[in-house]
Amino acid sequence: MPRIASARPGAEPSSPRQHARRQSILRVASDMAADTGLEGVQMQEVARCAGVAIGTLYRYFPSKTHLFTAAMAEQIEEFGAARPPAPAAPDRPEDAVLDALVRATRNLLRRPALATAMIQSSNAARAGTVPDLARVDTGFADLLARAWGADPPTEDQSARLRLLILLWYGVLQSRLNENITPDQADENLRMACSLLLAAPRPTGFR
Repeated sequence: MPRIASARPGAEPSSPRQHARRQSILRVASDMAADTGLEGVQMQEVARCAGVAIGTLYRYFPSKTHLFTAAMAEQIEEFGAARPPAPAAPDRPEDAVLDALVRATRNLLRRPALATAMIQSSNAARAGTVPDLARVDTGFADLLARAWGADPPTEDQSARLRLLILLWYGVLQSRLNENITPDQADENLRMACSLLLAAPRPTGFR
């Protein structure tokens, strides 16, 4: 389990050059984690391969928790930008959300060791010291809300999406652990979307 080495947020890049440097660090770290898993990633080696000083790396990412939570946020934003969610159909809007969840699952499972590193880091992160955690939470919720046709969502819709995302994390972890098959994962997500997002039954329905 990753631990936070410094109880402070990482610095934000303030110029295109600094932004490019930060992105390079994230790419190198992601490639390493995809090969070795979280425990095999050494910050000194990330800095060397990214061509930055170790102090620069720690300025942006005070710990591996910061580093891979940021990587998760980047993945979610890239996923949303690569293929915006399809508009929700009027009769079954939850199907568009299911499609987004299934695609996100398959996208992350292409590099399972990296997916595990990002999930472990996000679970260990605290919002007060890892600001990218908010990008993870809001980025995915916004993506699903658009797919659902709830943009912006009501308070009730936000609560349903929040529960759905928690369930999705559980399904994804079960796939990474090989506790369930791909078909079971898809069926679990289909059931979750139906139970949480389908229109409530009319009063008096039996």
